[in-house]
Amino acid sequence: MDGATIQHLAAARTAELPGSGLEHPFGPDWDVFKVRGKVFMLHTCVTGEPIVIVKAAPADAAVLREAFSAITPGYHMNKRHWITLNPGDGIDAQLVEDLVTESYLLVVERSLPRAQRPVDPDTFGQAAPSASPGARPASPAG
Repeated sequence: MDGATIQHLAAARTAELPGSGLEHPFGPDWDVFKVRGKVFMLHTCVTGEPIVIVKAAPADAAVLREAFSAITPGYHMNKRHWITLNPGDGIDAQLVEDLVTESYLLVVERSLPRAQRPVDPDTFGQAAPSASPGARPASPAG
């Protein structure tokens, strides 16, 4: 997948994540995506090609770097906790969306106090349990 497509997919996913926003604290060459003031994704072309940088659990980051030649340590970030998605084979839309979502949830869970979390990281993305057929809706507390 080419870098521009990776960046487009990653940015589109951030738009779906509650409380996320785009800033440019490092100048116009860096798109910095934050949740409640905490960085969870960056993208830039300063390396000469479009790249996306996301947070990852250290064990996951190591596995991803081994599995995908297009995933490298985080550019200008902590090499243990961040990875870079480069243009290349093996990167697909689902992987990009999953890695952006995981980065967001890591930051929400580990960097934000519970009162500031826009989502519950333990349940985010899970479908609400459906009511059994014939069940009556609960009456409102009053």
